[in-house]
Amino acid sequence: MRGPVEEWFLSAVARFAGPVRGVGVALLSAFGVLSVPDGGVWIALAVLGLVLLGVVADFAGPRVAFVPALVRVVAVCAAHGVVGGSEQWALNVLTTTAVTLQWEWSARVTVPATALLLVVHGSAVGWSGTAVLRVVVECALARGAFVLLRRSTRRVDGLRARRAASERAEAVAVERRRQEREYLALLHDTASATFLVVAVGGADPAAVAGYARRDLELLSGSASGAPRESVVDVGAAVRAVVERSPLRVEAVLETVLVPPAVALALVRAVRETLVNVERHAGVTEASVTVLPVGGGVEVVVRDAGRGFDVAAVSEHRRGIRGSVVERVAAVGGHAEVVSGAGGTTVRLTWSRD
Repeated sequence: MRGPVEEWFLSAVARFAGPVRGVGVALLSAFGVLSVPDGGVWIALAVLGLVLLGVVADFAGPRVAFVPALVRVVAVCAAHGVVGGSEQWALNVLTTTAVTLQWEWSARVTVPATALLLVVHGSAVGWSGTAVLRVVVECALARGAFVLLRRSTRRVDGLRARRAASERAEAVAVERRRQEREYLALLHDTASATFLVVAVGGADPAAVAGYARRDLELLSGSASGAPRESVVDVGAAVRAVVERSPLRVEAVLETVLVPPAVALALVRAVRETLVNVERHAGVTEASVTVLPVGGGVEVVVRDAGRGFDVAAVSEHRRGIRGSVVERVAAVGGHAEVVSGAGGTTVRLTWSRD
């Protein structure tokens, strides 16, 4: 199967080899007329006219130009046989024709065609070892150059194909790592957060059971793989999270359309933030706003709880860092967490720019 570079090369050769031959033979014939004795000028001019007519065929494509190209060589050789004085003209037209045929046709066509032209030339002009050697060497060089260039284009196609395959593999690996990070973040949002509450102790068994039920529902929903639309209303998506939260949430949620991946990251970050408020802030109220800002969206979650030292949070804890900051950053957004004795504010922003 041919690659794009090889196809381009063969197309270019097929497009330009004929015109190059036609123009070259026309120029050689124009100067060749000058070498003909005065008595044969009219015959030479007639052959020149035939050559010029054949140039039209050279611009029409290899299949149309093949026979006229051979006929021109026969005509020039025949003219020498009648009036003489055009040995160089005949040899130049023969070599130009034979060389350009190497670029358009396979050896199964060019070898017998070149042999036929040599026989015609030898019969009309006279056999010359030098002329035969010149034609053979020039045709061999032309064929070798063509084969070498074609192999080079194949190697280029092969390199491009391998590079494309490598890029696809890298893209798959990047996507797999992204999914793994998302899985770890989701796992923290659900099961591991519930395990932490149990490990700390003092939690109401009924509340822990409620956490576990919600965790199971979220994990099951994530595994279902529902089809995605081109854009998602992040305000409506956050509303679903707010309504399911056990906190009393004051919500201002406007309609903002964003890509599905962005909406997913923001919604899960909001959900994780509300879970942190519920389990660690010591309050039962929070506020959530979703507003369009510029070409994107701003989501703010606030609570008036006990707060915490953001800088003191261990890197091994994935709550704020993995489930909020890194998750939003992974889709091109930004997350800012400000916390202190008066409460905590989590500001999530994303812009199409």
